[in-house]
Amino acid sequence: MFGIVRPCKHNLCGGLFAEWTAHLCGLCVALRDEHGHAARLVTNYDGLLVSVLTEAQSERTRRRRAAPCPLRGFKGADIAQAEGVRLAAAVSLILASGKLRDHIEDGDGPFDRRLVAAGGTRLAGRWSRAGTATAGALAFDPGPLLVAVQEQARLERLPAPSLLQLTAPTEEAVAAAFGHTAVLAGKPGNRETLEELGRYFGRLAHLLDAVEDLDEDREQGAYNPLAASGTDLATARRHCDEAVAGLGLAVADLDLERRGLVRALLVRETGRAVGRTFAEAEASRKDRRLKRDPGGLTSLLCTSAACCTCGLYRPPWDEDRDKSCTERFDCGGCEICSGCCEWCSGCGKCCDCSCDC
Repeated sequence: MFGIVRPCKHNLCGGLFAEWTAHLCGLCVALRDEHGHAARLVTNYDGLLVSVLTEAQSERTRRRRAAPCPLRGFKGADIAQAEGVRLAAAVSLILASGKLRDHIEDGDGPFDRRLVAAGGTRLAGRWSRAGTATAGALAFDPGPLLVAVQEQARLERLPAPSLLQLTAPTEEAVAAAFGHTAVLAGKPGNRETLEELGRYFGRLAHLLDAVEDLDEDREQGAYNPLAASGTDLATARRHCDEAVAGLGLAVADLDLERRGLVRALLVRETGRAVGRTFAEAEASRKDRRLKRDPGGLTSLLCTSAACCTCGLYRPPWDEDRDKSCTERFDCGGCEICSGCCEWCSGCGKCCDCSCDC
């Protein structure tokens, strides 16, 4: 369900959040209507960008009323209904099929069981055929997406691949999907810029996924692009920051009818995703460096010392041990509230909107 772009009401103004929700529900309903309820499992936040980009280039929006849904508190909603939603559904199905096959080949988790693997293989084949059929109806060549899965597997067998070699298949797959939105919207002049946008986003998505999974992959002995290419977190962060900067430049060059939601998702939210992912990675590394709480009398004495010194003393297993006094007692407010007050006051800084948030 999730992806690297995860907006919420606290960091996206009301009007744009409603637009984003319309695309999310539109994708879910399109998957259900064309491919059955099981296909709704491939609904993901990043896939919505295909629908968002198509609508942003179109002169008018298309909405239809959807029935009440438990995920909306049993309320109805106006959801996106256009070719962009169907393209997002096709891309999500094809990429989910490839991801599922990858898990089956690696024997990840429950897929090391023969019966589960057989069921997963059958489902992956069904999703691949469904996505290819929808793509064909939209005159979209799914070849780059299908090739990306095979090329990724080939690159992962190389003895010493570079990091950008490993991200290249994802970049090309996303570039093809983003580029076709220009065709659907009738703005072929945007295609080259959209493909560039897709490459930056594909690289970013691949790298952030690798950073999030690095510790777990190392523990399980699973493949990870950062470990395989010998890339440290500092270098990965530099590549991610460059990708976010590239996204900003590409969005600025696009000919769009509505720029607000595209800029909010592809510029601001990707930047937040990079900061969040690397902060969590650094916190994880710090937790591994901390000593374990031994419990018993030692723990009690250290806790008492921390209380008696008003927190100036911290035991070796305390996560705040290395922080300065200012950082330990920072009462400046939470990130969500400060972000909301800074960006969602109708000033248009984050989304170029003029609504009264």
